[in-house]
Amino acid sequence: MSATKPYVRSMNGWWRKNPYFMRYMLREASAVFLAVYAVILLVGVFRLSQGAGAYNTWLAALTNPLALVFHWVALFMVAYHAYTWWKVMPKTMPMLRVSGKRIPEIVLSAGGWAATVVVSLVVYALVRGL
Repeated sequence: MSATKPYVRSMNGWWRKNPYFMRYMLREASAVFLAVYAVILLVGVFRLSQGAGAYNTWLAALTNPLALVFHWVALFMVAYHAYTWWKVMPKTMPMLRVSGKRIPEIVLSAGGWAATVVVSLVVYALVRGL
């Protein structure tokens, strides 16, 4: 038997040299901000269950400058995450055909964005009571 050692890739930042992997890692890191924001909202629901005083204290904590900076960064990161998923969506779904012709990826993405805008406007109108 030969005494050769198996190849082990070094983990010293090889992904930082390739822009594709950098964007991928940024997209994955953006999900962390979404998770942290979900926990913040869950804490708000928990504080609401404890009464008006606890909820108002939670709201006051959100006006802290660090909390505001976090929310702006989280908004940017979640928007980037959503944008990248809209770009990936047509590549991962099965090919759709109409009259034997394949629907272009840009049409699928534009349709998804249009549906998002329409649903957002409907929800906004319902919340505002229009």
